Amino acid sequence: MSDLVLAIDQGTTGSTIALMDAEGRLLTSVNHEFPQIFPKPGWVEHDPESIWESVEKGLAEILADGTYAVADVSTIGITNQRETAVLWDAETGKAVHNAIVWQCRRTTDVCEQLKAEGHEALIKARSGLVLDPYFSATKFKWLLDNAAGAKTLLDQGRLRAGTIDSYLIWRLSAGQAHKTDVSNASRTSLMALDSLSWDDELLSIFGVPKAILPEICPSSGRFAVTRGVAGLPDGIPISGVAGDQQSALFGQACFSVGDAKCTFGTGSFILMNAGDVPVASDSGLLSTVAWQLEGQSAVYALEGGAFVCGAAVQWLRDQLGIIESAADVEALAQTVEDAGGVEFVPALAGLGAPYWAPEARGTLTGLTRGSGRGEIARATLDAMALQNADILNAMEKDIGSSMQSLKVDGGASANNFLMQLQADYLARPITRPEVIETTVAGACFLAGLGEGVWSSPDEVTNVWRSDRSFEVAMDDAARAARFESWQSAVAKTLLS
Repeated sequence: MSDLVLAIDQGTTGSTIALMDAEGRLLTSVNHEFPQIFPKPGWVEHDPESIWESVEKGLAEILADGTYAVADVSTIGITNQRETAVLWDAETGKAVHNAIVWQCRRTTDVCEQLKAEGHEALIKARSGLVLDPYFSATKFKWLLDNAAGAKTLLDQGRLRAGTIDSYLIWRLSAGQAHKTDVSNASRTSLMALDSLSWDDELLSIFGVPKAILPEICPSSGRFAVTRGVAGLPDGIPISGVAGDQQSALFGQACFSVGDAKCTFGTGSFILMNAGDVPVASDSGLLSTVAWQLEGQSAVYALEGGAFVCGAAVQWLRDQLGIIESAADVEALAQTVEDAGGVEFVPALAGLGAPYWAPEARGTLTGLTRGSGRGEIARATLDAMALQNADILNAMEKDIGSSMQSLKVDGGASANNFLMQLQADYLARPITRPEVIETTVAGACFLAGLGEGVWSSPDEVTNVWRSDRSFEVAMDDAARAARFESWQSAVAKTLLS
C-alpha cells in the first residue's frame, strides 16, 4: 500500500500518531498521555521532553507490527495544541522551562497592564485576537523573564521560541528547521493578519525578539525532512502543519465561505470559513488564519472557543469521582429527565468567547436535597452544548446570517446524547463525519496535498464521508426557557 500519510496530533493531554490512506480512511492510531502540571491555581504547564517522548513512543509503535510499511509513508503532517509556548536551546534541543499551556492564566496581570497602557485596540486590529493570557505572546515574555538561563542563551544567539509545532519540527529534523505555519503564527498575537508576517510593533509591545521566532510558512508544503528520529528513516518530508482547530476545519472539508465546524475536545472550538478576507468581530470572537496552501492566498476564519468542554467530564471523573470513565457520563445523564434546575458553568480555566473573563471560576448552582449524580452529569452535558450555542449565536450576529448546519468532531462528538442536545440548543442540524478525529484528518490532507497524494481540495472533499445527522427535536419555547436559566447562571459566574 503506497501513499500513506502519517499524522502527529500533539494535543493537550496526549499525543496521537495515526496513518491515513489515499481514500481518506484512518487505518490505525496510537495515543500516549503525558502529565499535566499545575504549579499554582490557574497555572498549567507541560514538560516538553514528556511531549517529545510521547511522540517518539507513538512513532515507534505505529509501524512496529509490520502491518504497514514505513516505505509506504509518503509524508508527515503535524497538528498541535495551539498557543502553548516553549523556549529551547538551539544547540541541545532541550527546553529551558516547562511549556506554558494555552489554558494557563498566569499572565492575566500582564494583559491588564497592557490594556491600561492603551494597547488593546491595536493588538486586536493588527492580530485579530483579544488581549488575553490565552495567547502565546505574554507566555513568551513570561518565559524570557523567568526561565533560568533564557537571557544568557538569548545573548549567545542560542535561544529559540515557538508553539508546539515549531518545537516538534525542530526535534523531528534534528534542528535543521525552525518553522511554523500561518495558522499557528496567527495564535501568538505577534503576527499581522494582513501581511502574514511577524509585526515589529506587536513584538515591541510584548517584548519578544523576532530573532528567536520561527519562519512563517504556508500550512501545506515542505517544512523539513526527518533526521535521527527513532522508528523512522531519514528523509521523510514534513509537508503539512496547522493548529488543531484549523486542522479540524480543513479535515471537515469546510472549504466554502460559511462552512463551520465544532470540535469537542479538552475545550470546544467553533470555526467558520470566512474566505480570503479577515472578518472583524463585534461579539467577542476572534479573526484568525484558517490555512494557506502553497502558492495561494490565505483563508481566514472566525472563531470562538470555550476553554473547558471535555475537561469538564474529566473533572467529574478525576476530582468528584462521579463517573469511572468519561464514556459513563452519557448513560448517567440519561438517568434523569433534565438537570432539575442544576446549572454548571465550567469556568475551570476562566471563560473564553464571547465573554473573555479570565478570572471567572466555575459555578455549580441550583442544588437541592434532590440533586444527585445524574443531575450534575446532565448539567455538565447541557453546559457543553449551551456554551457552544452562545458562541454560534455570536458568530451569526457577526456574519449577519444564519448558519444552516454544523459539522462536529472530536472525542465527545461520539456521545449521541450530547450531539442531540447540541442540535436542540442550537436549533440547527448537526452532522458527524465517519472520521471524528478530524484534527488528524486535516493534518493528513494538508501534508498529502503538499506531496501530491491529493491534487486539490476537491479531491479531499470526495474522500470526506458523513456518519450521522442529528435533527432538531426541541420546540422554541422549551429552548428559550433553557437559555434563560443558563444565562442567569453565567451572569452569576461573571459576578463571582
